[in-house]
Amino acid sequence: MNIDGHLSRIKIAHIVPTFYPASYFGGPVFSVYGLCNALARRGDVDLRVLTTDSSGPSRMDRLPVMSFPVSQPHGYEIYYCRKSWGKEFSFQLLRQLLSMVRWADVVHLTGVYSFTTLPVLFLCRLTGKPVVWSPRGALQRWEGTTHRQLKAVWEAVCNRLLRPDRSVLHATSTAEGIESGVRISRARTEIVPNGVEIPPLPVVRSWMPGGEIRLLYLGRLHPKKGIESLIRGLGRYSESARLTICGSGAPGYEADLRTLVGELGLQDHVQFAGHVTGEGKWEAFRKADVCIIPSYTENFGMVVAESLAHGVPVIVNQGLPWDGVANRDCGLVVPNDAASLAMAIDRVRRLDLSRMGQNGRRWMEEQFSWGRVAVRMHGVYRALTDQN
Repeated sequence: MNIDGHLSRIKIAHIVPTFYPASYFGGPVFSVYGLCNALARRGDVDLRVLTTDSSGPSRMDRLPVMSFPVSQPHGYEIYYCRKSWGKEFSFQLLRQLLSMVRWADVVHLTGVYSFTTLPVLFLCRLTGKPVVWSPRGALQRWEGTTHRQLKAVWEAVCNRLLRPDRSVLHATSTAEGIESGVRISRARTEIVPNGVEIPPLPVVRSWMPGGEIRLLYLGRLHPKKGIESLIRGLGRYSESARLTICGSGAPGYEADLRTLVGELGLQDHVQFAGHVTGEGKWEAFRKADVCIIPSYTENFGMVVAESLAHGVPVIVNQGLPWDGVANRDCGLVVPNDAASLAMAIDRVRRLDLSRMGQNGRRWMEEQFSWGRVAVRMHGVYRALTDQN
């Protein structure tokens, strides 16, 4: 607040290892981008993004950056630093870090087990700058989680760097907040969900219950996503269902999935469409009757919100933070074992998918628009700056 009693503008530095349009890195890229756009549209913040030009896992995977910084139409600047090696490491970003932290009123850090995490937390501690930290699900665990002991040591160091009165742990769901708060105890947890863009619907969906159903999986190909259970479930019930798998991952794992499809004799029922983004993602939703998200764990599950925003009902694992799809009558919530998914596929064929899709889209419009999310996140920033 300034001397006239008016609320002053807040300078926010978003520091994230990878940023839009680096769609290879999945949901967090889109959610951070959506949040930055929505915050900038408010008109009462000065926003900068410090990131790398990484677009993929190898050293040569880089975004075509023509200037430094890049000015966005929404009114903020993105500092794409040149990747030095590996998936995201950048010496240039480290050199820019101190000046960016000093400039900001609030530093918003995204990511946990990244090269940016410890330097950002250290500099915020050194300069006394408040920090909002978004793990984006990295602090959650599932049975396939690796390097647990090393991660515990990393988290202990992070805790030591945090000042409890100047640190907020941002979770996108209650479940993520509870689990993440156990590991990062020296920060106040705030729940602010992701938002979703509400796209135009060119046609009203029509569906005849009992017909052939077009199923969609859209996301990263990774063991924690439960894709094997989905394929096996389809194998138990494939007479009137087809599955399109949109996404990419480690070549060996994708090969294993293709082998499983062959072993189950599902070549005519499963299509691997590869990584999709932009118009390709829109087209995937347009051609789908139901989107299935069988993940073992998700901090939010951006694809659930995107699917519902496109008017596509969902089938989600009961371990995800989306129990509301059943209450809102826009999908099914089931265990992610093969038998349960097979029964869900059979059941959803007989439901009014057009009405369910309309219910889901209305829910996203009412509660998950980016404008609403930006208001809540701005409140988190304001509460931290008011402590000065």
